[in-house]
Amino acid sequence: MTKMSSASVVEVTADTPEALERDLNAAVDVVCRQAMQMGRHGVMVTRHNYASFTVAISEVVPYGQTQERQQWQPTS
Repeated sequence: MTKMSSASVVEVTADTPEALERDLNAAVDVVCRQAMQMGRHGVMVTRHNYASFTVAISEVVPYGQTQERQQWQPTS
């Protein structure tokens, strides 16, 4: 499932690895295009758990770049 939280934030949640990859790639494409139009910031992809991500324009990421971060620690 893909949900636009705002003009520059997309939330992605999926039940299967295939759906997650497809939806995450689509979200990154959309947000990267928006970031390029703005011409000031890059894109941050944040993993919240094994099946939930946020893709957002971020002022801490340099223009033209995409960075990833994790906000969770998987348990063994």
